[in-house]
Amino acid sequence: MSLNHIRPWRNIYRRKSRQIMVGNVPVGGDAPITVQTMTNTLTTDVAGTVAQVQAAADAGADIVRISVPDEASSKALKEIVRESPVPIVADIHFHYRRGIEAAEAGAACLRINPGNIGSEERVREVIAAARDHGCSMRIGVNAGSLEKHLLDKYGEPCPDAMVESGLEHIRILQDNDFHEFKISVKASDVFMAAAAYQQLAEATDAPIHLGITEAGGLTSGTIKSAIGLGNLLWMGIGDTIRVSLSADPVEEIKVGYEILKSLGLRHRGVNIISCPSCARQGFDVIKTVEALEQRLEHIKTPMSLSIIGCVVNGPGEALMTDVGFTGGGAGNGMVYLAGKQSHRMDNAQMVEHIVEQVEKRAAEIEAETAAQDAAE
Repeated sequence: MSLNHIRPWRNIYRRKSRQIMVGNVPVGGDAPITVQTMTNTLTTDVAGTVAQVQAAADAGADIVRISVPDEASSKALKEIVRESPVPIVADIHFHYRRGIEAAEAGAACLRINPGNIGSEERVREVIAAARDHGCSMRIGVNAGSLEKHLLDKYGEPCPDAMVESGLEHIRILQDNDFHEFKISVKASDVFMAAAAYQQLAEATDAPIHLGITEAGGLTSGTIKSAIGLGNLLWMGIGDTIRVSLSADPVEEIKVGYEILKSLGLRHRGVNIISCPSCARQGFDVIKTVEALEQRLEHIKTPMSLSIIGCVVNGPGEALMTDVGFTGGGAGNGMVYLAGKQSHRMDNAQMVEHIVEQVEKRAAEIEAETAAQDAAE
């Protein structure tokens, strides 16, 4: 990745990994870190599942995973893949036939769990189907479903057991000359997951899928994921991520992007910098930010917006954002454009005005980017 020579403390040196393709999306190598989610509709509900996939894609999902628990779901998957705007990963557990059917249905990737997929012979059949149909695979190790022989060996789920499970499955794939795979070692315990991923990163050059599994509800799950994934990403580990929340899949995408944006690893949409508000605020910061988050969801262009309630930090934050608004007195505040004071605006009209300014700046950025691309 590009290095920041002015602010070297912001540099993240990504682990070197092989690159694979999940459909038309590259994962690993120097490709952008991709963001995934998983549908929670019944797969046999084709219309409902496609709608959820589309909503996730609109929110920025690069890849979407769909569970394939039975033969009826395999049949539905074929229709879903045909209508999906993004590559589909088929989530396979317990029955290897579902993996074969999913490959035949057009899945871009097959996720298999070493702890429950079956014997090596059955895995070989899934590998053959993946090769025949151009699928990649994900080895999905989970602390909650480790193989019995590893639990007997280690006594309980632990990082060593998880990594050993993953490496055993890597051997099976490589022995069958199959190398289009990524791997994950997920746990709901942040410490266990982080330790397992660090150990895994040193043991293989395969692309790594990051996740804190069963992280919890929107608030608690976001915090656990931000701590676990954030630290690993900061260390340069991770090529694709999924934030596992008991919430709408769209929320998983939003949180995933916010984690990447906070580390400067991926940029999409408006990054709003806002204060928590206090007695000094010149306008209702919390309601204003809530309104702007909704009104600016359609902006995909990477840019920054500062909304600060008073002049203590407002001017300083505005210096580093594309558009800014700092509260003042007498029912109005100062609008900043490209870090410079531009004009005052009444608080009553500020939301509409800020939306207009952000949309205008987004159009300018897009035009500048297009001109640079054309020049190259």
